[in-house]
Formats: sequence, structure tokens, C-alpha cells
Amino acid sequence: MRPLWGCGGPSSAVAVSGRSFAANAARSALAAGALFSAAVHAVPPTPEELTKLCREAEGTAHCARLVEDRQLQRLPNLARREGSMLKVSLYPSGVSTYADTEALHGGRTYSLWDYLGEINAVILLVTDGDNVMFLLLQRTTGRDSELPSEPKLSPDRSRLVTADFCEERCSNELAVWRVTRDGTRKEVSWKPRRAWSDANATWTSPTSIAIDYAVVGGDTRSRLERRLTDSDWVSAPTR
Repeated sequence: MRPLWGCGGPSSAVAVSGRSFAANAARSALAAGALFSAAVHAVPPTPEELTKLCREAEGTAHCARLVEDRQLQRLPNLARREGSMLKVSLYPSGVSTYADTEALHGGRTYSLWDYLGEINAVILLVTDGDNVMFLLLQRTTGRDSELPSEPKLSPDRSRLVTADFCEERCSNELAVWRVTRDGTRKEVSWKPRRAWSDANATWTSPTSIAIDYAVVGGDTRSRLERRLTDSDWVSAPTR
């Protein structure tokens, strides 16, 4: 897990479950929801939006909820907020419900973050105290997978990449995940020789990834490209 706030404020590079709906509400939501996979593309909040939305936020969970308010407007009928519960419509039918919980050190909250129409999956931002992780919910199966940072989908829709780097509470690795109907599974990971304070990874092709990063203690940013054919990836244990 990692903190939501990056150096100097929120950033998308730090980026960062029951079931029931009334039958009529579910039918109307899903009728509109059927259009999502064909018509809606990823719309993650930009760094500028995060800065504006969360400038006066009272902590991580509050910031995430402010982002959710914006995303619920952008993605109507995909999800709805009912008090402490976030209800996400599945496809072609059903609802997955994520309930916030309270605890002495902040509890756990779930907020709508983004939608990946190419694979019909919803991304939730999960806060646990001052830490944050992401949850990928596949609408066709109702399966969800926990990811350490905001995932980016490959051009061929078969993989995700996460870059989880910070000075505290991060895995400090670049990881590639295989997306299947049965869920999301880590394939390989890689760690730089020098520690990074943050990084943002994007796909440049189905087999190559560009990473914009900053080294711990450094005052400049650098960029490198990695290919899935590079020999120094570490394979994840099979499950």
C-alpha cells in the first residue's frame, strides 16, 4: 500500500465488496450500462483535477470521495453511492456492493476512480487509514483484484502495468499483470538498482513500457523504456 499524496500534493501517478439492487433500478441501470464497453473510455482524474478537487480535502478518504463525486457524474448508471455503500452494476446483470468500515485509525473506504471500457472493468480507489491501493472489478464476472497502484491497460488489452514507488510503504517495483476472465494475475516484476521516489508507467506498444521517474534524493526526472522481452524481469510465483 502507498500514501495517496505525492510530493507537493495529489497526483494521478500515485496514482492511487454483497449484492442487491431493487429490480427496476437494476434493469434501468444495466440497460444503459450495456453501452459502456463500446462507448466509454478511461477517464482517470488528471493531476490538475486532483489538485483542484483535493486542495482542501480533510485527508485521504475525503479526497477519494471528492474524486468519486466527479466520476459518478462522468459515468452515469455505472455505479451509485448509498451512504457508506458503493454499488457497482455488473454486466449483464447483478450488483457488487462495497461497504466502508470504520476503525480507530481511519477505517477502510471504497471510491469509484475510473472505468476501463476496453475490458469492461471498474477501478476503485481503496483507502486504509492514510494508505491507498486500487481494486479492479471485472463487470462480466464480478471478480475483483487488488493492485498496489493505478493500473494502465496495454494496447492489446491483455495486460496491466503498475508502478508502485514512494519513499515509504510501497512495494517499490514495476509489475505487469495478465488480465483473464478468471481475474488478474501478476506475471513479472522489476526493481531499479537505485530507489525511486515516484514513477509513472505507460504502454508504448503491447510489449514495451515507458517509465517517467524520480530517484530518491534527486531533483530531476528521467525516462526509460522496458520491454517484456528484457531478461531481468522476475517471474511471479504461480498460484
